[in-house]
Amino acid sequence: MDKYCLNEIDSVPIKCTQDIVISRQKGRELARKSGFSVSEQTRFATAISEITRNVLTYATEGDCHLFENNLDGYHMVIAQIVDQGPGIDNPKLAMSDGYSTGHGLGLGLPGAKRLVHELNIDSTPGKTIVEIIIKRRVYG
Repeated sequence: MDKYCLNEIDSVPIKCTQDIVISRQKGRELARKSGFSVSEQTRFATAISEITRNVLTYATEGDCHLFENNLDGYHMVIAQIVDQGPGIDNPKLAMSDGYSTGHGLGLGLPGAKRLVHELNIDSTPGKTIVEIIIKRRVYG
């Protein structure tokens, strides 16, 4: 996930339900300021909500870091949601619709992936990073 130099814009500690709302709002605002459409802003914010909710469910707390970057002709807005929980045993399986280790419907990770251009997972016991990215071509 360190394939490019990121410019961190904001960070939100995830410790309670209100922090999900704050992360969502800050992600939407960053996407708006970066020139993304209203629908892209909404999809990015919704993906942030899904992933930060997973932090509270499975790891109890974490952080949401918001970045922007320009790379290979694209402007990107990135959220990295980090926790120190038990990890995701099988990230590939976790991305399957209907798979859940909890009591949910198993739609959070795969649903979030459908909302954004990229979703990457780096997980080991004690540290999980879920990175979500929206991007747009920069012309001129």
